[in-house]
Parts: sequence; C-alpha cells; structure tokens
Amino acid sequence: MAETPRFRKDAVVVPEGKHPVDETLPPLKMFTSGLQHVAAMYAGVVAPPMIVGPAVGLSATETAFLMGASLFTAGLATLLQTLGFWKIGAKLPFVNGVSFAGVTPMIAIGKGEGDNAIPIIFGAIIVAGLVGFLAAPYFGKLVRFFPPVVTGTVITLIGVSLLPVAFNWSQGGNSAAPDYGSMQNIGMAALTLAIVLLMRKFLRGFLQQISILLGLIVGTLIAIPLNMTNFDAIRNADIVGFPTPFHFGAPQFQVAAIISMCIVMLVCMTESTADILALGKIVGRPADAKTIEGGLRADTLGSAISPLFNGFMCSAFAQNIGLVAMTKVRSRFVVAAGGGILILLGLCPMAASVIGVVPLPVLGGAGVVLFGSVAASGIQTLAGAAMEKGENALIVAASIGIGLIPIAAPQFYHAFPKDLLVVLDSGISTGCVVAILLNLAFNHLGAKKGAASEPAKEPAFVH
Repeated sequence: MAETPRFRKDAVVVPEGKHPVDETLPPLKMFTSGLQHVAAMYAGVVAPPMIVGPAVGLSATETAFLMGASLFTAGLATLLQTLGFWKIGAKLPFVNGVSFAGVTPMIAIGKGEGDNAIPIIFGAIIVAGLVGFLAAPYFGKLVRFFPPVVTGTVITLIGVSLLPVAFNWSQGGNSAAPDYGSMQNIGMAALTLAIVLLMRKFLRGFLQQISILLGLIVGTLIAIPLNMTNFDAIRNADIVGFPTPFHFGAPQFQVAAIISMCIVMLVCMTESTADILALGKIVGRPADAKTIEGGLRADTLGSAISPLFNGFMCSAFAQNIGLVAMTKVRSRFVVAAGGGILILLGLCPMAASVIGVVPLPVLGGAGVVLFGSVAASGIQTLAGAAMEKGENALIVAASIGIGLIPIAAPQFYHAFPKDLLVVLDSGISTGCVVAILLNLAFNHLGAKKGAASEPAKEPAFVH
C-alpha cells in the first residue's frame, strides 16, 4: 500500500494528514514569526490614518488615537481571516490592514466637513462593508470585469495619488511654517530616502523586509540633535487604553460618500481575490470558490466593524504574502499571533504615538519609497495586462489621465456640485470608474473576437 504523503516545511516533517497551513509552531517561534509580520506591515497600517487625520483637521493627539485604533482593527480583521468562523475567513496566513485605496477618497469626503468629517467617513465605510459582505458570494462572477488592465490602472493611481503627501511631508507638512520647504527639511527627507534604499540594497532577509521601518528609526535618531523631533505625543499618551467606540461621534450617512467608498470596496475586493489566489498557490493549498468567498467575507466584515472602534477599511497586505513566500513559514496561526500583537499595540496608546516622534521630513523620505512601491506594483500588474491586444493601452491612457486630474489640476471641478466632488476629487474613484466602463465598452460589449481582455493574473508583490 502506498504511504500517505507527508508535507515538509524545510527539514521538519509535519504530522501525517496535517497541512503546513494548519501547523502550530513552538510558542517562541510563533511569537517571533508573528512579530516579523507586524514589522513588515506596521508602517503600512499607520500611514493611512497619519495622512487622513491631519487632512480632515484632527490634532496630533487625535491622529495618534486614530493610528492606535487602526492597529487594533487590523488585528481583529487578521484574526477573522486566519482563524475564521462559520463561512467567514480564508483560513490562510492572510494579513489584513488599512487599505491605501481609501485614503484619497476619504480625504475628499472629509474636506470642509469640520467635526463631521470622521463620522461621515465611518458611516460610508460601514455601508460599503455591509454591501461588500452581501456581495461576497456573487463577486466571483464579477471578477472578469476587473482584469489586470483595470486593477493595474487603479493600483498605479493609488500610489501616484499618495506621492504628493510624501512630498508635502518632505517639506515639513505645514505650508504656513517658516521652515516649510527649507533645505534642512528636504535634506532630511533625501537622507532618509537614501538610508532606506541602501538598506534595501545591502541588508538581507528579515532586516531587508523592515528596511522602511529601520529607515524611519535611523532618520529620527539623526533628527534628534537637529531639534527636529517632538516627544509631546508620547508624554501625553496613556500606557493602556481602549479605542472607545465611536470616539468621534455617531456615524453619519451621506449618499455621495457611500457611493465613493463602495467603489473603493470593489477595488479592495478585487485585490484581495487576486491575493488569495496567489497565497493559496504559495502555501500549497489552492484557493477554491469557498475560500475566496470566506476571505472576502472576512475583508468586508472587518471593514464594517472597524469604524465601531474608529478604524478604516481593511484589505489584504500583499507585502506579507511576499514574506510568507520568502520565509516558507506557512502556518496561519503564526499570522494569527501577529494579529494578536496588533491588538495589543492598539490597546497601548503610547506605542501608537511613538510614530508621532518621527519628523515629517523623515516620513516624507520613507513615504516616497512606501507610496512609490504601490505605484510600482500597479505598473507590474499592467505588464501582464496584454497591452498589445484590443484597446487596452487606450483604456490605461484615458483612465490614468482622468484619474490624475485632481492631482495635476486641483481646482478642475470647482464649479461642480459638492456631492459630485466627493467622487470627482478622488482620482482613484474616477480612474476606477473610467477603467471599468472603458473595459466594458472595448473588451465586452461587441468586442471583436480575440480582443477580450486577459483573465486576471496574480499580483506582483511589494516587499
């Protein structure tokens, strides 16, 4: 009788009948491997609230609270994905965190709303999350309308739309400050960028993975003797705290804001579907329709719950999928341990406020790499978009061109109704809508034989 095959992870034989994804590791290795996932995603989790908070008028203390809440809700969403219950969760080593796709639309929603900005944003996210949760079982049928030509365009726009934030940070962040755009500020940003690039070049393994985090630390240490740091956020932060539900007020529901965030949710669900497929292949457990459906339910439920604890929309973190591929540690319980660490960090306001010590020029220098890598990931996706077929190149050209209007000409839509500006002022939302419509027009409705777009391919990972 043939011997039952056994899975191997490196040189360790996993017990018969147990897939490496379901393996539990020794406590110390479980913790350190989970911490590595947290280190790889930390900057990506705190960056969106760090951008949105000041943009909608929050103070440094409130922004630090928002960052802590984002860590907490990212941990909850990660536990939903890895451990799961009922039909919720992909039950793969799948990390969830705050999506960059929502940053620009949220800023557009909160613009000029004063104290109502965050409640309106949270209301829109709750509805979008619930809509996505109900749509999860049917989303597989819609994926064909989000081929690489669409997803690549949108991911590229996400990165490009965020780069002006990095440039503003590099100048100092406050245009009214006397040192805004000074040689010292820009020089510090350039030095931090150089440090990150050198670390990516010469470091290996885990240290290379956290090069952005290390760059922030080194840049901050250099900035201390130059009097460019401020420790007030840490001094005023509590050691232990809980993200009080609806800290910024009860959610408010505006139609235009909801439509904008529903578009973002579609983008997030598309990215997560591709990531689940890729991760399933990496860990040796190919994702089927049931796995995708469970993963999307965890994504969308996590997003709907997040505003309750003052968090934003959640989606897959592709850089952590790359980490799984590199380390060969496939256990979902390792990532669940990372989710637990995120929750603990979210319950420690002092830990969340540490990022507030980092000078904005240092953040700007690292942000060029962080946000630029998102755009690079989109370009890599477009490389597999069969640009030579049909009118795919035209779709990309028109979508990116229209999506860049809010960046290149911020007053372009100034005469339009305010409700429309919520969508139009977000290049990501408008670019996504244009890409979807043009893809339908050229590749689906009356398309010539052989001109249809290629099926979605696995995304390129940003490490």
